[in-house]
Amino acid sequence: MDAAATRAQYADARFVRTQSEWLSTRNGAVDQVDSQDSEGIGVRVRVGGSWGFAAVRGMHKASAEAALERALAVAAAQPPSRGAALAEEPPALGTYESPAERDPFEVPLEDKLAVLGAADAGLRTEPEVAVTLARFQAVRVHKLFASTQGALCEQVLTECGGGLAAVAVNGEESQIRSFPTSHGGHMEQAGYERFITLDLAGEAPRVSAEAVALLGAPACPSRCTTLILAGEQLGAQLHESVGHAVELDRVLGREASYAGTSFVPADAIGSLRFGSEHVNVTADATHPGGLGSYRWDDEGVEGRTMPIVREGVLAGFLSSRETAAEIGLDRSGGCMRADGFARQPIVRMTNVSLEPGDAGTLADLVADTESGLLIDTNRSWSIDDRRLHFQFEGEAGWEIKNGEVGRLVRNPSYAGVTPRFWAACDAVCGASEWQLNALLDCGKGEPGQTMHVSHGSSPARFRGVEVGVA
Repeated sequence: MDAAATRAQYADARFVRTQSEWLSTRNGAVDQVDSQDSEGIGVRVRVGGSWGFAAVRGMHKASAEAALERALAVAAAQPPSRGAALAEEPPALGTYESPAERDPFEVPLEDKLAVLGAADAGLRTEPEVAVTLARFQAVRVHKLFASTQGALCEQVLTECGGGLAAVAVNGEESQIRSFPTSHGGHMEQAGYERFITLDLAGEAPRVSAEAVALLGAPACPSRCTTLILAGEQLGAQLHESVGHAVELDRVLGREASYAGTSFVPADAIGSLRFGSEHVNVTADATHPGGLGSYRWDDEGVEGRTMPIVREGVLAGFLSSRETAAEIGLDRSGGCMRADGFARQPIVRMTNVSLEPGDAGTLADLVADTESGLLIDTNRSWSIDDRRLHFQFEGEAGWEIKNGEVGRLVRNPSYAGVTPRFWAACDAVCGASEWQLNALLDCGKGEPGQTMHVSHGSSPARFRGVEVGVA
């Protein structure tokens, strides 16, 4: 940074070391034992309003200086730019380490595989179950950040978790049931203790039985009805139709090639009706355990809590120092994150969550619903590049009749248009039902980057939704 200070308007450097471990069993046998360890330095510079970035493996001074030279050359090669000045931010100083009671990388491999083996065995309790899967995963990211504006901070973030799935088959029909989430399982910022509290072996027989029950369940009837979303499915809805829609680089047209852009105008804070008065969404980079939590983002901005939607009206964006300044915001939202040392930071979600309401428990909400459908685990999704028109499919659905949960239905799906769908929200359960759900495969950027995020919510009810069979 001393070398960059006289050659760039601004520069920063990130040293990142990432440790990862993935373990899995399949049909009672060990299927995966994999670990990775990478480290390197990414250097970002701004010259004449244009950005340059370069990265190098390792941590040698000569290599870092070479990366700086390449980053400067990239910035010089850009077309002339009049990009907005970076929003003011005090230099990030200090150290931070996320809580982890038990280091997952220090737990013996045999102990972790024993837990997976017990969970896998619990899934193989039904003869129709043809495939069983149990997973463990842990990630630790060690970052050191410095900038020409005087920042120097260090943080260590540890994630741990897992999950399981059972695939039941009958002829040409197959059904899957997952726990606690689909698409790779659930993780939180925590140590090995979080993996143990999932109680995969205890949940396995229920998961297996539900997968088999889906084989004989009727198809979800097509109709316009009341829909209750819970758990991972509501998290996925938040992620795709709210979180991505309010990323300011998408809004400004900077992110367009990877299912980018947004229907939300840049000048819509305080005026755009995003949903009903029951819809309050918050982005919170400080929530304990969240995969979108940190002390500082990857351009040295301290993580904070920001309103995104208040009583159904747009209240804020996910932003960087540059995009915040471009639309006149006082400061960045602290939402810049990079997938390792070799990618430059881009605007990403923190923990984007639906605030609890006053509808009591899920049982209370069901009792207050004459007829409808309940979905809690996602199977697939599709949404257009403006984050408007969408269709989601759940792993399983339950009909609601006369205020009670009724029969199981297979392949439930629903479709809608983002602001109309959130405008149809007429109830959100209370704080006792609020929980974080992980999403481990959020893709964005070119070259592509994958990020872990969390979404918190209590079950919510939506009126007049088109549902049917996917």
